[in-house]
Amino acid sequence: MEACPPDAQGVIDGGAAPTGERSVAGRLGDGTWKRPLDLVIATAATVGLMPLIAVVALMVRIDSRGPVFFRQERLGRDGRPFRMWKFRSMYHNSDDGRHRDAALAWFAAQSNGHGYKSLADPRITRVGRFLRRTSLDEIPQLFNVLSGDMSLVGPRPAIAYELAHYQPWYFERQRVKPGMTGLWQVSGRDTVSAQDMMALDVRYVREHTLWLDFRILVLTVPALLGRYSVLS
Repeated sequence: MEACPPDAQGVIDGGAAPTGERSVAGRLGDGTWKRPLDLVIATAATVGLMPLIAVVALMVRIDSRGPVFFRQERLGRDGRPFRMWKFRSMYHNSDDGRHRDAALAWFAAQSNGHGYKSLADPRITRVGRFLRRTSLDEIPQLFNVLSGDMSLVGPRPAIAYELAHYQPWYFERQRVKPGMTGLWQVSGRDTVSAQDMMALDVRYVREHTLWLDFRILVLTVPALLGRYSVLS
């Protein structure tokens, strides 16, 4: 497997729990502490962010015709498909081909480089550019966390057409629920290669603990303030 990028190693090392805590976390597994934590934080966040959600929904509605929300099929734990929620940031009925081609080219390259997302995409609305730049378009994924399809912290939610470019070890990232944020996102997101992203996701699957999840959640805030897109 690809070596862990230095920034990510710092997150892991800095967030490493004491030996006893790590072993307890390992025994508890993904389904014991993680789900209650997701429910408590996601419920509080959804209630607290309701005024912001209402404002963003109004902005999307006024800016362009079409629904407020956008739903895209992603792959969850064990490859099960689910519909991931976002605020709509593109013009309604935009062709998805451009995104698919760029994503597949990024995966096929397997080299260092920037991610495939671009705010210059003509399909993105004026409000959509702002939402993507601030990651506000990702807030509705809290609904996915509440429904159990996603976790607050985990690997990036996969898209089915990416699987053709997966190396065998990539599939290990499907062993847990995808997350709104994760080790990849707080390690640079749009400045790492696809292979680095996969290595970070697999590293998280193998080493995640309650303490590491907490550290990633805390580091998501300065990552957002650093003005690169941090969520899924």
